[in-house]
Amino acid sequence: MQINVIIVEDEVHSAGMLKEMILSLRPEWNVMAILQSVSETVEWLKENTENIVIFLDIELADGNSFSIFEQMKVEHPVIFTTAYNEFALKAFQLNSIDYLLKPIKESELLKSIEKFERAIELFETNVVQSDKSVDYQQLAKNIMSASGGYRKRFLISKRDSFFKLPVEDIAYFYFESRVTFAVSFDGKQHIINQALDKLEEELDPQMFFRTNRQSIVNIEAIDHFEAYFSGKLVVKLVNKLNDKIMISRGKAVQFKDWVNQ
Repeated sequence: MQINVIIVEDEVHSAGMLKEMILSLRPEWNVMAILQSVSETVEWLKENTENIVIFLDIELADGNSFSIFEQMKVEHPVIFTTAYNEFALKAFQLNSIDYLLKPIKESELLKSIEKFERAIELFETNVVQSDKSVDYQQLAKNIMSASGGYRKRFLISKRDSFFKLPVEDIAYFYFESRVTFAVSFDGKQHIINQALDKLEEELDPQMFFRTNRQSIVNIEAIDHFEAYFSGKLVVKLVNKLNDKIMISRGKAVQFKDWVNQ
């Protein structure tokens, strides 16, 4: 089966080696492009609508490749190729099939390819291949769902250092002045470089609820909620973290059902 591939890697030698290994393992695959920067990748993805698999490095010529996901909605499966350690990478598993630590070993690359192929096989169950091609956007979503791929943690930068912020430590998210903040249970605020709409897709819906356009709340952060005017609800959080979280009349029933799961 022919698979279209792009390699996003700013080191020419590394990109060439990866291409050689991919084609050695899967000669029928088609490497459509080798890209070196965030801006180049964003432009290529906007101009090309083919179903592809992305081999994506993290540190590129013009910045961190995770900014690609901030600039546009990427619905292609991704295999990360990175010199980052496992812990930092797992914070950013977006549409991720797998990750490969540099220097990349052919045996590890083969495992990633086979993992992708198994996902396709599962996706194509009871589908006649000659009548229907693979929908990679749906495949990416299925991979995330099957692997329990909801966000586990965030990588937070502070001056020149980085630290992890597990999602279970976050009481709620809120959006204000064009910035998204995560507020932990100890009351500390952390800037998150993602819109609430994107966060809502990545967070476990059993743990987090989109209360309104400005906030998402963790079930463990809720102390109680009260009836408000016009059928609305006001949510009171533990430790008095926030007294302004409102549930609209239209979402009130859904919110109560969510709390009552």
